[in-house]
Amino acid sequence: MEEKKILIQNKDSYGISYYEHGQPYLGSHRGMRFRLARDPMDDVFLTPPEKKGEAVFQAIVWPEPFSFEMTPEEQKTMRTFPFDPEGKEQMVAWLNEQYVSRFDEWEAVRARH
Repeated sequence: MEEKKILIQNKDSYGISYYEHGQPYLGSHRGMRFRLARDPMDDVFLTPPEKKGEAVFQAIVWPEPFSFEMTPEEQKTMRTFPFDPEGKEQMVAWLNEQYVSRFDEWEAVRARH
């Protein structure tokens, strides 16, 4: 019997304004760690839209148990998305694709830790 894969929901990763404060969102989902951020990671929340400059969402996944900083770069997988509501939905869909397509990898690290 195949285990049911629990997916990440868009609402689980805060709204766009959170990322405009220059802070990353760090999370963990069943063996898969992830970091979501605006790139560049500047605090532009109070900046007028025409002066914010170009930005993208950056999503990075890696296996548990270590933090982002303590995980070797070769274990991280990164992708960028447009910095808008549709890009945020695409980013969450990509996280779920990573989770489902690498399910055995995430489960293996969960079992060890």
